[in-house]
Amino acid sequence: MRPAIWGWVCVLLAAATLLWPRPGHAESIDLTTFSLMRNEEGVLLSFTANFELPHSVEDALLRGVPLYFEAEAAVLQSRWYWRDRRVARTTRNWRLTYQPLTRMYRVSTGGLNQNFETLTEALDSLRRSSRWKIAEAAQLEDDGRYYVEFSFHLDTTLLPRPMQIGIGGEAAWSLSVERTQRLN
Repeated sequence: MRPAIWGWVCVLLAAATLLWPRPGHAESIDLTTFSLMRNEEGVLLSFTANFELPHSVEDALLRGVPLYFEAEAAVLQSRWYWRDRRVARTTRNWRLTYQPLTRMYRVSTGGLNQNFETLTEALDSLRRSSRWKIAEAAQLEDDGRYYVEFSFHLDTTLLPRPMQIGIGGEAAWSLSVERTQRLN
């Protein structure tokens, strides 16, 4: 090839490497506190998750795409003779939206809606949960050995279908954490 063509090929390759989307590192959620308490009410779970929204996730939120977060807890009984038995399973869901006309963030869980002026305040409301009842006392035996499997994640299955296809390989959208702990 001629030297001029090689020059253009090199310029195009350099531009392509700069503009080509690179897979980012997987964002993670840190559980700064995670505690289980068993009393006469049942099993109570308290947690605090520490995370920030990646830029692409925050950009989608600001463009009107609602984000869904899910916490799931399962109480299981250890058994030596068979698979562990699931005693209880519960989930808690949060919906985070941005209202551009009022410039407010809204967090919805169950039938409760709260408005916040900043994204930090809105995220703080869904980052923690205290005394969440995950099992009734009647479901647990006194001599049973139990443990809790917990997960907290950004639920991308509830995003609009075209977005689910578009974010298939992006690591920024895989915010999640899992924890397993024995119940004393």
